[in-house]
Amino acid sequence: MAKFLFYRLLQALFVLVAVTLIVSFAIRLTGDPAVMLAQGAGSITEADLERIREALGLNQPFLVQYLEFLKGLFTGDMGRSFMGGTSVSELISRALPATLALAFASLFISIALSIPLGVKAAVSRGKWPDQVIRIVSLVGLSFPNFWLAIMLVLVFSITFNLLPPSGMEGWQSFIMPAATMGIILTATNVRLVRTTMLETLRSQYIMVARAKGLSNSVVLYKHALRNCSIPLITYFGLQFGGLLGGIVVVERVFNWPGLGTLAFDAVAARDYPVLQGVITVLSLMIISINLLVDIAYGFVDPRVRKS
Repeated sequence: MAKFLFYRLLQALFVLVAVTLIVSFAIRLTGDPAVMLAQGAGSITEADLERIREALGLNQPFLVQYLEFLKGLFTGDMGRSFMGGTSVSELISRALPATLALAFASLFISIALSIPLGVKAAVSRGKWPDQVIRIVSLVGLSFPNFWLAIMLVLVFSITFNLLPPSGMEGWQSFIMPAATMGIILTATNVRLVRTTMLETLRSQYIMVARAKGLSNSVVLYKHALRNCSIPLITYFGLQFGGLLGGIVVVERVFNWPGLGTLAFDAVAARDYPVLQGVITVLSLMIISINLLVDIAYGFVDPRVRKS
C-alpha cells in the first residue's frame, strides 16, 4: 500500500508542476503588465517601462521567474499583486470561501434534484415520465451556463425584481448562481442515476426484496439506491472538482466575490501573480479530490493497488 500511495502522490506532484508551468508560460503571452501599469501616466518611454519590469521582476528569464514562483508556493508565499501590492495569499483567502460556498450549494441542489428524478426515470423505464425526464435532461445539457445565468437575471431580477442580480448579500444572493450550476449538473447526474439504478434493479437481491413483500419505497431507496451509491458518490466527488473550475464564468455573470471573479480581473489586468495563484489553488483542490478518490479505490479494491 505504501508503494501505491507513493506513486499516486508522485503523479499528483507531477500534474501540479505541469499545470503551473503551462499557466505561467501561457499568461505571459497575454501582454506586458508594465504597459497596463503605465496607462494614464502620460508620456512613457521604453526606459520607464524597463524600470517597471525590473521592479516587478519581469526582466528575469522565464525559468528564473517560474522557479521563484515554485519556491514561494512551497513556502506559502505566492507573491504580491502587480496592481495593488496586496499579498496573493490574502486575496485568495478572501475569495476562496465564497467559491466553496457556491460550489457546495450547487452540488447540493444537483443531488437533491437528480436522485429522485433519476430513480423515477429508472422505475418508469420506457413510460412517459422516463421520456419527459430524459428529454428535459438533454435540453439541460444543451444550455451554456452563462446563457442560463443571464436568463435567470432577466426573469427574476429585472422582470419580477425578486432576487438581487449580483453580489453576495444574504442567502437570496445564492439562489440564482447556485441554481445555474445546479441545473447544469442535474442534467448529467439524472442520466447517471437512471443508468446505475437500471442495472441495480435487475439484480437478484432486488427480486428477493420484492418477494418478501417490502414496500416499493423501501426496495428503491433502502436497497437499490444504497447499493448503487458507491459509483454515485465517487462521481459526485469528482464532479465537485470540475465544478470549481467551471464556476468561473457564473461568478463573473453574477459578480460573485470568489476565485472566478478574482481570476477574470487578473486576466484583464495581466496580473501574473494573482492568476498563477488562483489557478494553482484550483488545480491543487481538483488534484487532491482525485487523489483521495484514487486512494479510496486502493483501500477498497486490492486489484487497483496491483495495477
